[in-house]
Amino acid sequence: MNRGLAASLLSVSLLLAACAGDSSTPADDVPQLSEEPAGFDGDTSTSDNATLVCKSGAPREGSSLKVVTSVSPLTSLAGILAAGTGIEVVGVVPEGTNSHTFEPPPSVAKELAEADLVVVNGLGLEDPIIELAQANMKDGAVLCEVGTAVILRSEWIFDFSFPQEAGRPNPHAWTNPISVLSYVTVMRDAMTQMLPSTIPVVDDNYVKLSQLINQLDEAMETATETVPVRNRKLLTYHDSFPYMARSYGYEIIGAIQPQSFSDPTPADVAGLIEQVKNEKVPAVFGSEVFPSPVLEQIGKEAGVRYVDVLRDDDLPGGLDDPDHSWGGLMKFDFVTIVEALGGDATALKAVNVDLGVKDRAYYPQ
Repeated sequence: MNRGLAASLLSVSLLLAACAGDSSTPADDVPQLSEEPAGFDGDTSTSDNATLVCKSGAPREGSSLKVVTSVSPLTSLAGILAAGTGIEVVGVVPEGTNSHTFEPPPSVAKELAEADLVVVNGLGLEDPIIELAQANMKDGAVLCEVGTAVILRSEWIFDFSFPQEAGRPNPHAWTNPISVLSYVTVMRDAMTQMLPSTIPVVDDNYVKLSQLINQLDEAMETATETVPVRNRKLLTYHDSFPYMARSYGYEIIGAIQPQSFSDPTPADVAGLIEQVKNEKVPAVFGSEVFPSPVLEQIGKEAGVRYVDVLRDDDLPGGLDDPDHSWGGLMKFDFVTIVEALGGDATALKAVNVDLGVKDRAYYPQ
């Protein structure tokens, strides 16, 4: 693909500070989705350090490895990579939970104490889990923050829900296929570094998963071209799509949920209603997991469609459904966004998210 991220930077909105494009460092055996923007000289120290930690596990003999993950999209990706191996994957953040405010119960400490590899997003998303892991992990276990490893500091996005003065960037890079290709590269390397016997199978799963990521990226680009440029604007309940928006040329015009995760003030609501009217967007997007009467009110008063089914870390379908996966989540959200904004999602609907592998992930109830 010839498209570089520098060509797809979206315009700056009132509530979103735009940053430089995502970097990707996929392995040689998979086509790269993008190239680093020309002249880029961003700070790589945080990302480099996190990558080194992810790859610091000592190789071990045997055929088993326990990987504990946080939010379900990461659990899904790790489970697909581990399919057909002796790697056990356990996700500890229940679906339908607000991952930003999740406080791990004592049972999570036990899972973390047994883990050989702990995979979290980082970027400030799971601080309570990270603290619990650091207090309970056994000698030789590795704590891998894949989002921190992938997203350079100069690429961090700060916005209405994640203001720069708070010091924590928007962590939702897993909704952006371009970033996820680097996510799975780091995860693959961390797993196979610790359990080299799994390299052939994990690498085969990695190629299948990377091909799906490429297909979703290409389909999203194709579908976006059918959305009128004036409609490529997102007002969502939760601020889950800024990295995706930056990659595909959408503008984030706001999010309802502020940093405190409380309801916005009446002044905020009035300002958003006026902004939606001025921007003439065809739809505003709510969350299936967290219904928002406020966002519904904004849609009604601004005279636009209210779509309340988007997800950011709650996978669609049942546990045995191929759609209950990171790929199924992205396909569902992208189809929903494109169609609601007046585009044609045929290319996205044609993507087959069933990779033909048995996800090794386990989700404790």
